[in-house]
Amino acid sequence: MTTNEEVHPTRRQVITGAAAVGVAATVGGSALAACSTTKTGGSGGSATDTRHQTLFIAGEQWSTPTNFNPLNPTATWPTQPDQMNLVYESLFGYDVRTGEIKGNLADSIDAPDAKTLVVKLKSGTKWQDGQALTADDVVYTYELAKKHSEAPWAWFWNNVSSITATDPQTITIALDPKNANPGITKASLSQVPILPKHLWTGYETQNAKLVEFTNMTPVGSGPYKVDSANATQVKYVRDDNYWGKTVRGKLPAPKWIVHPIFKDNAAGDLAFERGEVDVSQQFTPQIWKMWQDKKLPVHTWFDKPPYHLPGSIPMLVINTTKAGLSNPQVRRGIAYAIDYARIASTAMSQYSDPAQSSVIIPKGAEQQYFDADNVAKNGWTFDVNKAKQLLAGANLGAITVQTPSGWSDWEAAMAIVVENLKAAGVNASAQSPQAPQVTTAVQNGNFDLAIWYVSGASPGTPWQRFRDVLDSRGVPPKGSSAFYNYGRFTNPQVASLLDQAASATGAQAKTLFTQLDTIFMQNAPMIPLMYRPLDFFEANETAWQGFPKSDTNTASPMFRGAGIDWLYTISPKTK
Repeated sequence: MTTNEEVHPTRRQVITGAAAVGVAATVGGSALAACSTTKTGGSGGSATDTRHQTLFIAGEQWSTPTNFNPLNPTATWPTQPDQMNLVYESLFGYDVRTGEIKGNLADSIDAPDAKTLVVKLKSGTKWQDGQALTADDVVYTYELAKKHSEAPWAWFWNNVSSITATDPQTITIALDPKNANPGITKASLSQVPILPKHLWTGYETQNAKLVEFTNMTPVGSGPYKVDSANATQVKYVRDDNYWGKTVRGKLPAPKWIVHPIFKDNAAGDLAFERGEVDVSQQFTPQIWKMWQDKKLPVHTWFDKPPYHLPGSIPMLVINTTKAGLSNPQVRRGIAYAIDYARIASTAMSQYSDPAQSSVIIPKGAEQQYFDADNVAKNGWTFDVNKAKQLLAGANLGAITVQTPSGWSDWEAAMAIVVENLKAAGVNASAQSPQAPQVTTAVQNGNFDLAIWYVSGASPGTPWQRFRDVLDSRGVPPKGSSAFYNYGRFTNPQVASLLDQAASATGAQAKTLFTQLDTIFMQNAPMIPLMYRPLDFFEANETAWQGFPKSDTNTASPMFRGAGIDWLYTISPKTK
């Protein structure tokens, strides 16, 4: 298995301090002024001046753009899988509001039987060079990952036997009869950027390692092309010949989209507060003060806690192979020791409800599978006395909790966890190495406790998340890199339940997920710490208006997936 893009939601929203790289964009300087012919504020301008045709986005790109190759792990935003459909487009886009997938390039998806998916393309799909985009391009893109296993969507083939072009507009996907998982396959269809076969066959010929191929002039099917890229910003210009204009009846509102390269969150937050950034995907502490205290035209999806739609569950991962930590009662004792309400209110700046002890997000699309009675019966809550009771005589010795340096909200959560464990009698300490070191330690099983991530919301969850937390199949021994189940937990009942749940729906799916959740809570191999949005979606309506929020519900508050839709609902704010 490769790097599992479907498992790891990016951490781009919380990079701060030492973890943030790149060049500071001077506020009012070259990065922002390059597209501004009027004052940054929205009043007094016209809808035809440059500022009111340019949308500034922050929080996605933190380093100098060097490559737009979607196979490359450091590809410039938004050309990696599961990013905004500006240049390349996926077949579908996931909508966090409903848990459904909406058509981007695709018009429909049908399941004529339990082992087959049929996708129809929309009419008139084209590449930015004018050539037709057909089912052959879709098949080529997915088969590319079969030939080049380093491609970030190689996991598609874990559950699929074949993908064929039935006709120029139709793609037929045969699921692996021994490992069918429609949800995971739909997750791939909503994340993978479709590539032009007529260009990439040549790139393959010229590059033995396609993942290392540098492409600074990408040709996609999306509504924007790369205009320029340098150390201060990456700039996209609208393709007024975009094929989707006929389908939507109009083009996206901004003529240009600019992402300045900020040195850290503080610089991005300042530009956002000043209205020099219009929409941001950064972790901005206490953002409500911008509209409550400073009376700025700023908003998030909700105007009260948790402010954002939940989409992922960062976990306290426990190394179940370690002496002491191999005891499920000790792990449950650790779970009882943690003050989840405090993590939600302080570390997460009220952007989370207190985490419950389930692998299932209790709101939104996954709520249909959440069993509150089961959580009350088998789960845990913050209870120091219960923690001390379960931890008595555990003889754990010194325990280290780690998470990456600069991931400020996770470091704050870690400080609370360590303080809580000490109060319960555990000799715990915190450690904040650089992110690559933590990644290696977690994947190789060289840790005690670590704050890390598992699958975010997608068409494949909560199945995907249960796999990440419980499934030992395909997980190598300590010392080799694992891409899920980092704590090496094992349970003989898990495999069968997961296999049944992979294709289950409705009441049967809920029953199976409840059984898996029970195993999770009784064994506590990981501990949910908080709920996070898939994307922090923060809008400043100084220069643009009409960004989605809960009371208008005009589009999904996202950048990835269905997060292209709001580009069609916003408009310049000139008064």
